Amino acid sequence: MALVFRDAEGILFIGYLEKGKTITGKYYSNLLTRLEEKIREKRPGLQKKKIIFPQDNAPAHKSVLAMGKLRDLHYELLEHPPCFPDLAPSDFCLFPKFKLFLAGKRFSSNQEAIAAIVGYFSDLTKNHYRDGIMALEHR
Repeated sequence: MALVFRDAEGILFIGYLEKGKTITGKYYSNLLTRLEEKIREKRPGLQKKKIIFPQDNAPAHKSVLAMGKLRDLHYELLEHPPCFPDLAPSDFCLFPKFKLFLAGKRFSSNQEAIAAIVGYFSDLTKNHYRDGIMALEHR
């Protein structure tokens, strides 16, 4: 499983969950720490700005550890309405074409799958990410 974090400029960080593992509050909290490191590295200007962080209501996301980490990072949480799954930002603009890209493909290793994922996202233009986020307003 790939956990993709992005902004209007592009991919910030992709975390890969090992096969057979589950996303827990501890795992997600550690992932947020790694995300913060990538934000500092790739978008140093964001350190002085408020980060609005969209998140759904998955149990790991709402765990005490994860919520504490978001508070420590000073991210403003953009709540996800529980009854509107079609409003998930990634499902709306990022993953539909990605699912088509993956359709019918078979990978012989995790490394091969990761290379395909990285290649797909690196081929997208900046406008793709920006337009997808801007389209959420009308959604």
